[in-house]
Amino acid sequence: MITRRFFLRSGTLALASFGLDPLFLDRAAYAFTPLRTSSRGKTLVCLFQRGAVDGLNMVVPYGDRAYYRGRPRIAVPSQRLVDLDGHFGLHPELAALKPLWDNRSLAVVHAVGSRNETRSHFDAQDYMETGTPGVKSTTDGWLNRYCQHHHEHQETPFRAVAFGPQLPRIMGGTAPSLAIDDLEAFGLQAGRPETRDKLTRAFESLYQGSATGLLASTSEESFEAVKMLEEVNPAQYRPAAGVEYPRGRFGQSLMQIAQLIKADMGLEVAFADIGGWDTHVNQGAADGQLANRLREFGQGMAAFSSDLGERLADVVVLTMSEFGRTVRENGNGGTDHGHATAMMVMGGAVEGGRVYGRWPGLDESDLYQGRDLAVTTDFRDLFAEVLLGHLGAAELGPIFPGYRLDRQRFPGVMG
Repeated sequence: MITRRFFLRSGTLALASFGLDPLFLDRAAYAFTPLRTSSRGKTLVCLFQRGAVDGLNMVVPYGDRAYYRGRPRIAVPSQRLVDLDGHFGLHPELAALKPLWDNRSLAVVHAVGSRNETRSHFDAQDYMETGTPGVKSTTDGWLNRYCQHHHEHQETPFRAVAFGPQLPRIMGGTAPSLAIDDLEAFGLQAGRPETRDKLTRAFESLYQGSATGLLASTSEESFEAVKMLEEVNPAQYRPAAGVEYPRGRFGQSLMQIAQLIKADMGLEVAFADIGGWDTHVNQGAADGQLANRLREFGQGMAAFSSDLGERLADVVVLTMSEFGRTVRENGNGGTDHGHATAMMVMGGAVEGGRVYGRWPGLDESDLYQGRDLAVTTDFRDLFAEVLLGHLGAAELGPIFPGYRLDRQRFPGVMG
């Protein structure tokens, strides 16, 4: 017997939301009639570096001598760095991003993060995705709240898409969102006639005589996403000439986001994550564990940019991580849970070629709780600026409830 749990958890397509009755969720997600749009809109792509990336070794403050004093084994040598501005340099494994910096489509915000004191991965990720640090009762994510409060976008099942086996907190809420584990597999499996017949019968069995009436009279509307994917044929997609994405889930997710954008599917917000940043042991400096993760990350972002080509003018990529790492290395050649980190903003609308944010310094007296890079830019100010400057969000208050937004505190990445 096919159950709702089967639909939501075992398929390659999941539609989910937090804070709603599950039956209501299932029906509401499939009830609206999506429309295909041929117009080119704006897209925000959020990339989450789960595990707390070491922003100090990702975008290195080599001009601050305290950086080298605190990291005798894992500091990246200045001669190996990709210099940015005479004070900061990119880790050498991020060299693929330097052309984007040079053409001013890549910016960095340093010393950014949450002012909440937690050092728990789970809590910090939850706070960053809900946009309400310190509040555990928030039921929806800030990207979903953006979709709830800004309705100008033409309806399409691909307005908000997360790539992964389940919907992340940042996308959960009352606005419809998709979670797709693999675009190609979804298009191939769900598009088969026998699969569509099985799904149709299951939907009719589950919701026949429902009191809400939210399910359309014909189940064909429920498969609009399938039909749209059949048109673009994900299995046949080829990146732009010369573009090669890194192997693995992260590269695949970026490639499929690019595919949705170039196919004009109405994608407005997209999300993907990449793990492996919790480097307590043997972190490495210019080479090693962290370097390997940064290589995949940098090559993926560079490939995504090249694949989009001129379409990057309509796209902004925002990176984030729940917190940074300690300034001083530990006894195991790694770093422990810290406070502030570095985030990147890439795209045609970005005022790139600069490191934004007030640098607090790494001297003992400048550190947060005597051990960490201090937060000088609240992550909500950065996220709000991107929503306003790129997507044109008119009302930011409902997206970040409980926080008084002030444009004077925006870092300035959107000009």
